[in-house]
Amino acid sequence: MANLPDKDKLVRNFSRCLNWEDKYLYVIELGAQLPALDEAERQAGNLISGCQSQVWIVMHTDEQGRVEFHGDSDAAIVKGLLAVVFILYHQMTPQQIAELDVRPFFAGLALSQHLTPSRSQGLEAMIRAIRVKAAQLP
Repeated sequence: MANLPDKDKLVRNFSRCLNWEDKYLYVIELGAQLPALDEAERQAGNLISGCQSQVWIVMHTDEQGRVEFHGDSDAAIVKGLLAVVFILYHQMTPQQIAELDVRPFFAGLALSQHLTPSRSQGLEAMIRAIRVKAAQLP
């Protein structure tokens, strides 16, 4: 997550985008900043069902009990949406993740209304999977 902006900077950067195309390109740029996922982590247990694209999400807690995220997708825009989700949940505990509804945040970025129905369903599947996985973490 070292390359990714924090939540406040993300909002500022989105506010500078003049139109949907700029936002789309910025989301793709964020996805490109995600560190590569090890081949060993590209396993069925980390694959998210409900997405048209292949999406892998790996989560574990650090020494302070905060969740760390790793992930990848075979689609550039989906990988970017994954990066945005990771930014929103950054530095949170499993309980905080389970309690936070990120949908209003996506609406505030004016992203959700521009996603195709299949991308919206995939985003929902990613959010659901993260919340379920967070609830299973120690």
